Amino acid sequence: MGDGVDAYLGLGGNLGDRRAALYEALRLLDATEGLCLLAASSVYETEPWGLVEQPAFLNLAARFETRLAPLELLSACQRTESLVGRTPSYQWGPRLIDVDILLYGGLEIAMPLPDLQIPHFRLRERAFALVPLGEIAGPVPIPPDGATVEAVLAQVDGRAGVQYWGQIDLP
Repeated sequence: MGDGVDAYLGLGGNLGDRRAALYEALRLLDATEGLCLLAASSVYETEPWGLVEQPAFLNLAARFETRLAPLELLSACQRTESLVGRTPSYQWGPRLIDVDILLYGGLEIAMPLPDLQIPHFRLRERAFALVPLGEIAGPVPIPPDGATVEAVLAQVDGRAGVQYWGQIDLP
């Protein structure tokens, strides 16, 4: 594609065929005009965050080159969730698929409506997002202070509740 921005997405789910939902989400995102899948991390099985009385999640991070503006990317993520079969639920509840924008270039964005915050507003607290992100992001700085994923991960509970699960074939 060329001349796009690197965007890092976090994908996860804990209902149904978790691996198939991750694959389908990656496939749909890669088929979206203005998005090109460049890399995906290993898959990690993770303990639920927030509401802990639910099944374990499978999580991965993916790097896309995009020509989509941040709001367009958010729409593409939400459309992908819907196409994979996600239905409305409650905060931190079980879900078939979740697609979050973790990083978008070096931008820092805070828009209360339509609820877009980049970097993802809880990224620095979530080992389940940081571990796979660190696998593919290398020294990419996290705004606003430019800390690396590795440095941020060292400040959270490291790999607590995050176990290597396997690889996923890329679409």
